[in-house]
Amino acid sequence: MRTRLLSILLTLMAAVLAALGVPLGYLTAASEQSEVVVDRIDDAARFAQDLPTPGRTGGINTAMKGDYQPVAGDTGRLSSLIGEVTRYHELYGIRIGIFYRDGGAVAVAPQGWQVSTGPGSEAFQEALDGRRSHNPDQVWPWDTGKTLTVALPVVRDGDVVAVVITESPTGPLRARVQQQWMVIAGGEVLAMTVAVLFAVLLTGWVLRPVRTLDRATHDIATGRMNARVAPSGGPPELRRLARSFNDMADHVVLAMDQQRVFVADASHQLRNPLAALLLRVELLGLELPDGHEAELGAVREEGIRLARVLDDLLGLATAEHARPEPEPVDLNRLVLARVEAWRPTAEQRGLRLDWDAPLLARGLADPIGFGSALDAVLDNALKFAPTGSAVTVTIALGKREVAITVADQGPGLTAEELDRIGDRFWRSSRHQNVDGSGLGLSIARTLLLAGGGSLDFAPVEPTGLAVVLTVPRASKRQGVTA
Repeated sequence: MRTRLLSILLTLMAAVLAALGVPLGYLTAASEQSEVVVDRIDDAARFAQDLPTPGRTGGINTAMKGDYQPVAGDTGRLSSLIGEVTRYHELYGIRIGIFYRDGGAVAVAPQGWQVSTGPGSEAFQEALDGRRSHNPDQVWPWDTGKTLTVALPVVRDGDVVAVVITESPTGPLRARVQQQWMVIAGGEVLAMTVAVLFAVLLTGWVLRPVRTLDRATHDIATGRMNARVAPSGGPPELRRLARSFNDMADHVVLAMDQQRVFVADASHQLRNPLAALLLRVELLGLELPDGHEAELGAVREEGIRLARVLDDLLGLATAEHARPEPEPVDLNRLVLARVEAWRPTAEQRGLRLDWDAPLLARGLADPIGFGSALDAVLDNALKFAPTGSAVTVTIALGKREVAITVADQGPGLTAEELDRIGDRFWRSSRHQNVDGSGLGLSIARTLLLAGGGSLDFAPVEPTGLAVVLTVPRASKRQGVTA
């Protein structure tokens, strides 16, 4: 969610910066070019003012052809103009020419430059029509071979008598535009950096209550029902959601506590009447005539089974009500103790109880609750393992957890049954003749969840079931208690 929110914010910010930066870059380039064009127009106007007043040498027909020459006494001004044009070209590197209407050169630098072809001819023709040439096309930093051409008519007595035309290289202009663009790009990068930092802080502020709520939800889902969310920080809507979540969690805990109390009280209250009933059955059996032993045995068996169910219900209620504090334990020692305790039962049933573990395995668990859960798993494995087979207990160290696997070689479970195993009172239809209440693995899972662990199931090839008890791994700096 953080990545998606950041991507949305940064995309919007990048779009805004692009919407501002692209027009600004265009305006900067256009402004720089306008300054150059205005400067060339001013230069052309100055040279047009310095052009000597021409005189007609051949009457009106000759005048219409533009055959103008300087009047007597202006030869010195013409020479001075030619010198200024030459110095202008040498100083700025700009081609400049003053031409009569027929294209005859008055003053040109460099020598021999003509405007008969290219953009200069179009600008020259526009100036002959009595107007300044139109603004040149926009020059961009990548237009390396482009020039700026500006033509200005020289008007005397309402007639266009000559044209001043300049052709400027665009290298300095392109360099200035590129420099301005680099400044804009630097500002965009700086703004984007600030935007990224702001977006990170904003998403952190918005999502911090969400992450806290997610952790609390996960804690409650894994059995830590005392997890709550501090309704502080973040937007008002999320603070209100945190308060609602806490209220909901309180109601759930209250309902579960009431359910546990009811189950515990019911199972406890039913044990005494059941014990009295079994005693009366035994007394009644002493008075029955011969031939009723089978019915009496069935009644005893059902009574014992009901007593076992009540004991398991009381154990489940106790496990759900427990709030143990996990502590660092030596799992090798704890598991070995439970294996040795169940070894006589395994040998009595013709089974081998093997185990394999690393030299040192430390985990965070409630020793009593973990031991009880392991007892339930071992009891289940020994029930279904066929005579002559082996039940194997192994300990594997993960990066963050320790896994204790109990694997048998029994009939195993189907994929559908694996999804249901561990549910309360659930038993496979193929195992209804095996003693049990269907609560043993549920109690084991509840005990592990209360201590921060988990219980998982997997098939064993070719047949069998593997039950994996997982607890968090203890760090080396944490002590170990037996």
